[in-house]
Amino acid sequence: MAGIKFDRKEFEKHIKLTKEVEEQITMFGTNLESIDDTEIEISVNPNRPDLYSLTGFLRAFLTFIGKKKGLKEYKINKPEKDYGVIIDNSVLEVRPFTACAIVKNLDFNSEKIKEVIDIQEKIHTTLGRNRKKIAIGIYPLEKIKLPIRFEARKPEDIKFIPLESEREMNGRQILSSHPTGRDYAHLLEGKTKFPIFIDANNEILSMPPIINSHKTGKITENTKEIFIECSGFDLEILKKTLNILVTMFSDMGGKIYQMKVKNKKEYMTPDLTPENIKLNIEHANKLLGLNLNEKNVKELLEKMGYDYNKGIVKVPAWRTDILHEVDIIEDIAIAYGYDKFEPEIPNISFTGEESKLEVIKRKIAEILSGLNILETSSYHLTTEEDQLKKMGIKDREGIIEVENSKTEYTLLRNNLLHLNLKILSENSNTEYPQKIFELGRVFEKDSKEESGIKETEKLCLCLANSDTNFTEIKQVLDYLMRMIGKDKEYKIEDGEHPSFIDGRCGTVVLNGKTIGFLGEISPNILENLRVKMPVASLEINIQELF
Repeated sequence: MAGIKFDRKEFEKHIKLTKEVEEQITMFGTNLESIDDTEIEISVNPNRPDLYSLTGFLRAFLTFIGKKKGLKEYKINKPEKDYGVIIDNSVLEVRPFTACAIVKNLDFNSEKIKEVIDIQEKIHTTLGRNRKKIAIGIYPLEKIKLPIRFEARKPEDIKFIPLESEREMNGRQILSSHPTGRDYAHLLEGKTKFPIFIDANNEILSMPPIINSHKTGKITENTKEIFIECSGFDLEILKKTLNILVTMFSDMGGKIYQMKVKNKKEYMTPDLTPENIKLNIEHANKLLGLNLNEKNVKELLEKMGYDYNKGIVKVPAWRTDILHEVDIIEDIAIAYGYDKFEPEIPNISFTGEESKLEVIKRKIAEILSGLNILETSSYHLTTEEDQLKKMGIKDREGIIEVENSKTEYTLLRNNLLHLNLKILSENSNTEYPQKIFELGRVFEKDSKEESGIKETEKLCLCLANSDTNFTEIKQVLDYLMRMIGKDKEYKIEDGEHPSFIDGRCGTVVLNGKTIGFLGEISPNILENLRVKMPVASLEINIQELF
């Protein structure tokens, strides 16, 4: 949960705090943490960054309590002359996308500036994964000249005075000397060029995702017009983040203007066109145990800020959490009121016992934990970049793709190895040796299965250290097989795998059937992942063990 603090006086300009309102805040799904004479503190789920500002929270909450109704519309003005951002090809390897806007007619005061800074940092921390996925820059338009260029330069060629500093630094010095630079230096680690936004006067605005320029990147109470940019790796998330920001500024009285963003193709941002999602009322009633009709559903959805008509829900362009019909059904439940649901004890009788597979998994986990190997857990969804490209795999046979994915996570994982190596990659600066394992399910297409998908439980184990080799990973496997009584039934045969060193890879055979592989990871793969030490790995099908 993200803790959000609002000025009580500003809040009560819109709605008086009473016991009833306090209860409604909690029923809205935002925990009311504390209230005093000056401040209100609430907790908001990380999947609702549109509620991180006072204006965003009030927009949603006033609709929830019936003060307003349905989907709020915002006017967007077409771009004026030079309202554009040119993306240079040099940023494609470091931070390839941006979504931008201009907002005019603003009247800032200290409270509004604090609100802007707060939502910026909250989004950076949650949705932006500590600026890794999203970096936001907000600039006083009167201090910059349009159009803007987004390009990458060598760190030594980037020179400006960073925010809240007094002397000019180059890109490398910012990472080593500036407090914010040191905090986020790891995001540009290993890059030969750093991204920058630069205006038509060749003034550097910022070096994302690190810091803005002190000269052109600081808004004050005198600022009336702003330029906003969101940079990162997922354009759709960047667009939604921009939508959150521009609607907040619009609710502060600002006028939104689009910008032309040019790369290989041109697109306009922001775009507040709502997304249409189909809703099956019968499905909603089945999940919730209710008997709602179309009129009821329309009223409940309008209470949550949607528009609804004949099975189609119009979803606000600033909602990052709505990925599926089920997410809309959850909002129906919130609008209906969790306090109105009546719990029922199912009229069934059964005798339960622990799954044999789970018993096996627990035993394996206990054995490996006893060897000081750390257990990890990763998501079923993965990216094409992680599962295929970085692992040197070109064969797409059996790959399962997610339809209409709203993120870069477009594949169901078909192995655990790439995810365990990713964990090592993300912890390359942590003390060695590093020893991890994961027990989990993988997926592949199989026409023999009724669903068309075969699910398999596997074990993956990775050892990383300066002297890690094939012998060490084989010793761990030998010990595991001995402890579960399979040491006389399995053997290692020569094998090959695109992610392993030729001649240092073997297949694991149990009772004449191949159940997995083990060996030393190829240096090319380690370089792709920026893993600093040799790695030996194995992955086996544990369902074949018993």
